[in-house]
Amino acid sequence: MNNTLPGYSFHDIISNFNIDGDILEVKAFGSGHINDTFLVKITGGSRYGYLLQKINHFVFKDIDGLMNNMKFVTDHLKQKIKGTGDPDKEVLTLVKCDNGRNYYQDEGGNYWRMTCFLENTRSYDMVTTGQQAYQGGVAFGRFQNLLCDLDPGILVDTIPDFLNIQKRLNDFARAIKNDVAGRSVKVAVEIDFLLSRANAMKEILEMGKAGILPLRITHNDTKFNNILLDKDNNIQCVIDLDTVMPGYVAYDFGDAIRSIINTAAEDEKDLDAIQLNIPLFAEFTKGYLSQTIGFLTEEELSSLIKGVLLLPYMQAVRFLTDYLDGDVYYKIQFEEHNLQRTHAQMQLLRMLELKKSELTDIIQKEWRGLLHSLPGSGN
Repeated sequence: MNNTLPGYSFHDIISNFNIDGDILEVKAFGSGHINDTFLVKITGGSRYGYLLQKINHFVFKDIDGLMNNMKFVTDHLKQKIKGTGDPDKEVLTLVKCDNGRNYYQDEGGNYWRMTCFLENTRSYDMVTTGQQAYQGGVAFGRFQNLLCDLDPGILVDTIPDFLNIQKRLNDFARAIKNDVAGRSVKVAVEIDFLLSRANAMKEILEMGKAGILPLRITHNDTKFNNILLDKDNNIQCVIDLDTVMPGYVAYDFGDAIRSIINTAAEDEKDLDAIQLNIPLFAEFTKGYLSQTIGFLTEEELSSLIKGVLLLPYMQAVRFLTDYLDGDVYYKIQFEEHNLQRTHAQMQLLRMLELKKSELTDIIQKEWRGLLHSLPGSGN
């Protein structure tokens, strides 16, 4: 067993979980920024290994709620897939502890969970092909579709107000007022840019409060690297379920598009390099709608473009808020990093605003095409 990773008694921790086999090796795994993840290789069992995670309880305050969410969701997904697919490959499987719980708390107050390792899968940080974009749309659309009949009320908010733009704008207003880093004068133009769009960016939230948009179970962190593809680059499993909680479908759609459509990095310094890859947008949209057409309402369909604009806007607000607060939340690599991030997200938003009509037309065209292909449509 690898004992080169300091600070943890892996044998003691893992001994609390019902694993099949003996520990061969434990090593750090993945590139996640929130939880610490380790690959537990085993020998003498029926599988290759497991993933062990130390849950960041400073980010996730309610561990019981978090793990109950994960259990509700994975159980429901497995039941829905059963008979038509392979639940053990297409859904994360939690490994129970000896006491029947889904997590273990060590003597140091750390919380640990374990899932079965999914072999022969791959993930990508960047979308580079239309096939990948399409599969991403299928993955997150199917995820929403399989959960659309599960009551969102049984889930807790693992990070309260995570995508609540009103909360982000309140934080922004506080940061402007307090100006603890003395930077507000320097970024007056950026502040005006974001405040001028504040009311328009509340539309999804207001439509939800008015009952126009139904509250559903959403993933809320739809980066492309949160899906696993099989050896043929087809979708196999949606992962990173920590932020699965009640939300609006436009949040997931907009969050995925924020990274897929951008030709540059999230913190790109050269604003001219930030362009829109509209073909990738079209492929993701096609894949997403192919899975959600059975439950999306007309109002939800119209909200998707609002989500496309909202998510980069919200990220710009969060980056500039942190800049005004003196860079206390996001890790920075240089003094003006949060400001550079803000500029990049603002530029992405400008580009999206310019192409809003074209992007809306793509959504509507894909929707109409799918409707015409449905049985009983008359075509």
